[in-house]
Amino acid sequence: MNGLGTGPTARGPRRDLRALKLLMVGAVALLSGCVEHGVTFMSPAGPVAAAQRDHFWQVTWISMIVVLPVIIGVPLLAWHYRYGNSKARYSPNWDFSHALEWVMWLVPAAVVVVLSVLLWDNTHKLDPYRKIAAAKPPLQVQVVGLDWKWLFIYPEYHVATVGEMAFPQDRPVELTLTTDTVMQSFMISALGGQIYAMPGMTTKLNLVADHVGHFDGDNTQYNGDGFADQHFTAVAMTKGDFDAWLSKVQNDGVALNTLAYAKLGQSTTPEQVRAEFGTQAMPPHVTYFNDVPSGLFSNIVNRYHSGAPVHAAQQPGSVAYNAQKLGE
Repeated sequence: MNGLGTGPTARGPRRDLRALKLLMVGAVALLSGCVEHGVTFMSPAGPVAAAQRDHFWQVTWISMIVVLPVIIGVPLLAWHYRYGNSKARYSPNWDFSHALEWVMWLVPAAVVVVLSVLLWDNTHKLDPYRKIAAAKPPLQVQVVGLDWKWLFIYPEYHVATVGEMAFPQDRPVELTLTTDTVMQSFMISALGGQIYAMPGMTTKLNLVADHVGHFDGDNTQYNGDGFADQHFTAVAMTKGDFDAWLSKVQNDGVALNTLAYAKLGQSTTPEQVRAEFGTQAMPPHVTYFNDVPSGLFSNIVNRYHSGAPVHAAQQPGSVAYNAQKLGE
C-alpha cells in the first residue's frame, strides 16, 4: 500500500503480539481472582445470569474487532515511524488509500449492525417481565423497598423477612416490586439483572437458581446514609429445606401488624431491624415476620393513588401516620 512503509521485521510483530497475549491472559487471571462466587453474573447461578454473561462476552469479543487493531496498531506504528528508524519510508505526498478507507468504514459499520441485532434479540430474551418456562409454578414474592432495607413478603404463606430471601432451587421466582419510599434498584447479580422499584408502581423480575447457594443482593440506587448497608442474602434451598424454613419463619417470626410496619418503615438498616424485632430463634442479621395481612402489598402501592395532595402524616394508613399515632 502506497506510503505505509515496508513495516518492521517479522520477528518484531510476533514478539509484540506474544507480549500482548500474555498481558491479556494475566489480566484475566488477576480479575478472575476478584470474582467471588455468588457476587456477580460472571459466576452465574441461574440461566438468566448465564445468558447475561454470554451476551457480555459476545459484545466484548465483537467489539475487539475494532478495539484490538487500535490497541496493537498505534504502538506498532509509533515504533516503526520513530525518528531513529531509517528503514521507515517517508511519503509526504501520500493522502488517500481506497483499501484503507473501505476497512475503516465498513468494518465498524458491520460491527454496529451485528451488535444491534444481538442487542435486539437479547433484550427480548432477557425481558425481566418474561416468565421462566418450568414445570413448577413460580414462587410469588412481593418486594417492598424501604429505608434502608428490603422487605420480602410471601403472600401464599403470610410471612415476610428482612435481610434474607429464601426460595427453592430449580423453581422460578416471580418478584413483584415496589417501594414505600424513594425509587430504588433491586439486583441479585448471580441470578439475574437489575430492576427499578418506584412508589405507587410495580415492576416484575423473574429469576431461578440452578443449584443451592447463598447470593448477594443489593440496592444499587443511592438513597441516603444507610445505602451501603441495604443488602440481603438470597438463599436457594432444596424443597425440603425451604419447607422447613417456612415453618421456622411462621413459628419464630413476630407479627407484622400496623404498628410493627410503622416501625419498620422508619429509616433503619437490616441490622437495626434485627435489633428492634429479632429474637434468639432468628439467625443473625435476619428478621422474620408472620401474620402478614393479605392486602399489605396492595395497600402500600395504592397509598400513592389517593388522587389528593394529602401530607403523608395526615393520610390514614400511611407509614408516617401510623408512626405519629404510635408516638402519641
